[in-house]
Formats: sequence, C-alpha cells, structure tokens
Amino acid sequence: MIIVDDKSTDTSAQIVQAFKAQDSRIQFFQLEKNSGAAIARNKATEIAAGQFIAFLDADDLWYPDKLERQIKLMRDNKLDVCFSSYELIEENGARLNKVVNALPALHYETLLKSNYIGNLTGIYNANTIGKIIVPNLKKRQDWLLWLMALDKSQKPALSIAQPLAQYRIRDNSISSSKLGLIKYNYWVYRRGLGFSSLKSIYYMLVFLKEHFFIKSKQIRIIN
Repeated sequence: MIIVDDKSTDTSAQIVQAFKAQDSRIQFFQLEKNSGAAIARNKATEIAAGQFIAFLDADDLWYPDKLERQIKLMRDNKLDVCFSSYELIEENGARLNKVVNALPALHYETLLKSNYIGNLTGIYNANTIGKIIVPNLKKRQDWLLWLMALDKSQKPALSIAQPLAQYRIRDNSISSSKLGLIKYNYWVYRRGLGFSSLKSIYYMLVFLKEHFFIKSKQIRIIN
C-alpha cells in the first residue's frame, strides 16, 4: 500500500504513520506542496513495484474482496484492464441506494465518448502495458489514465457487475459539477490525447450526447 499525502492540512499524516508503525508493507510519502491528483498518482505509480496498479482516493471506499475478485478475473482472462460497478454514498457515509453500473466490456472507442471507468474501481496490469504516467491536468486526469491504458492494451476491459467500491458525493468536491468540467473534458482530448482542435470539439459534442442521453441510464436504484 503506497500512500501519497498531497500536503494535507488535517491529521492524515499522523493517522497514516500510526498504521505504518504496525505494518511495514505500508509506504508513506508526503509531497512538498499541494500538487493535485495527477502528480500524487504519478508519484505513487513511479514507486509501485507490483504487477497490478489500482487507485483509491482518500474519501472513497473499497469493499473487502474488491482486489481479490478483480485480480482473479484479470488472471483468468489475461486482461490488461478491469473495473467494476460502484455504489454512491453521501458525504457522511450514508447510503444513497444508487449504483453506477459498469459496462460488461469496454473498448477504447467507447471510453473516448465518456468516462465509463470509475477510477476507484479500475485496475491495470503494469507488467503487460507498463506504468502509466499521466499529463498534469487539474481535472479529468483519471479518465485520461484509463484511455491511455486501453490504448496501450489494444484489448477491451472487462468488468464485474456487482459494486465493489463506494464513491463519496461531496458538495464541494472538484468533480461535483459535471457542467463545470466540460472545459477539462476538452483538454483531455486536446492536451492529453493530442487531438487537433477540430477533432477535440467533435469529440466534445459526442461526449455531451453520450453523457446526457446514454451514460445517465447506468445509474440504478437498489434496496
């Protein structure tokens, strides 16, 4: 477990150090200044020595069997990328009884249309496609990471239909306003993938159609 502290101002460092003292497998690194998610994830990726790489932001949760089930699927099917459905929870941890359904199989061309991999559920095989270092985009760098992974893989990603993680909805989170992220989606195409301005605008129109008329149907209510 590699934990990167992006210059937090709360008691995160002390909490991590307490766990690290009990388990030598935990590695802890503190950035000198607040640098954003891309830099923090890249730092963890550079340090990682394992075959499989997965990410978990501080406010999200994994189910206990998440890694076991997904890595088994990857090994059984020789996958480069795997993901799952995930549950939405409120900021205080209360369940919203909503699940974002994962597509059974995901191709690069579909992922170009919208972000269909919840970052907290994705896993990639660093032995087969190499480590992925993403450009320093302020937002949407997680989507870019999985686009780069599928592009390198040249194979579809498969998913587990059952939710294996919980995503916390924060009112003031950097991703809470989908409309506010539109310009960052453009930069994924333009700067992240190197598309021309015209091609980036075209895919932005494709993205808007996909997001509002197709992807929105993925959320289901559970009891």
